[in-house]
Amino acid sequence: MALRSNSARAGFTAEKHKGSFEKAETAGRGGPKGRSLVKTSALSVALLVLSLLSVADMATRGGAVAVAPHAAGTCSQPGGPFAYGSSVVGIANTPDGGGYWIVNDAGQVAACGDAPFLGQAPALNKPIVGIAATGDGGGYYLVASDGGIFCFGDAAFQGSTGALNLNKPIVGMAIDPATGGYWLVAADGGIFAFGAPFLGSTGAITLNRPVVGMAASSDGSGYWFVASDGGIFAYGVPFYGSTGALKLNRPVVGMAVDMATGGYWLAAADGGIFAFGAPFYGSTGNIVLNKSIVGMEATPDGVGYRFVAADGGVFCYNASFFGTPIFAQPPAPVPTAAPAPPPANTPAPPAAVNCTPLTDGGNCYEPGEYCRNSDHGVTGVAGNGESITCQNNNGWRWEPS
Repeated sequence: MALRSNSARAGFTAEKHKGSFEKAETAGRGGPKGRSLVKTSALSVALLVLSLLSVADMATRGGAVAVAPHAAGTCSQPGGPFAYGSSVVGIANTPDGGGYWIVNDAGQVAACGDAPFLGQAPALNKPIVGIAATGDGGGYYLVASDGGIFCFGDAAFQGSTGALNLNKPIVGMAIDPATGGYWLVAADGGIFAFGAPFLGSTGAITLNRPVVGMAASSDGSGYWFVASDGGIFAYGVPFYGSTGALKLNRPVVGMAVDMATGGYWLAAADGGIFAFGAPFYGSTGNIVLNKSIVGMEATPDGVGYRFVAADGGVFCYNASFFGTPIFAQPPAPVPTAAPAPPPANTPAPPAAVNCTPLTDGGNCYEPGEYCRNSDHGVTGVAGNGESITCQNNNGWRWEPS
């Protein structure tokens, strides 16, 4: 096992801001094949790979057919619907091109087409950030932002960074087709190699923008990783171009390798596609999406690609659509008790009467009641508010004044 994030930069073949518009036949780089999408002498042609194309133009480029996301229904989700509020973070295809897996940040997996459901992550310390399938399609790995690795099917565990204190979080992984091992890449370009050779990293370099994803060559000779500005870092593999010197509408979120040409595609958050050494088949760069694109994959034969949005929407170009994951419905609102009705209107008690004098028991006198010897000739107020006087009327009584 090799575990290196900022050591020697062996195999470094590209700087982050190599111009996107180098001539097609750059020596030692191979250059883009077929359409010259990156020539300085034809800036307008190069810009055709940006996310400003019309839908009609997308459909005519190389005979590409765009398939918009469909209603879910063909994906297997034995673990249940994706949690409400969770976000899709990655997609990986089966080697026969007959299906794909989609994973969310909670580690839940949807198996679509002929992709078998092999399990999903248990309780997580950190969110899942990516998925990678084994070469025979019999397994897959999920990787968390702390570098924790979860293996399913025939995916063999070869190490992780889950117990390490990382400088920056892990943002992606790639399988080494030659050894069956894998590489993890961090946001600072640090590379962690497990069962695969370490070929270089940017872990000791201050980047203009963070790394967001990586891809390996088909023969395992090396890997690329890409920053959010489209800067490309190539180790043991050719550099075909980048968008590091362009002002993008939305950041780049992932990349995929064209297994037919050896070139690569970059996908932006708006679904804009940038093709370098690979044919352009279409994009959603001029379509308003419900949610941002979060990742992409290429078909095994290199004749098309798909990208996936945070809500699970899958966009296919010269690639088959096999379904989208189902998400749980929002939780029902918690019922609240009805407020108590206001109290019934009751008549206000009569105003108190300041009667005087009071009986020995503390009560008011009423007219006609006997008065005390001490009250003879005294005038006061009865309980009904009437003025009364203690007078001798066949006995000393309180009489109305």
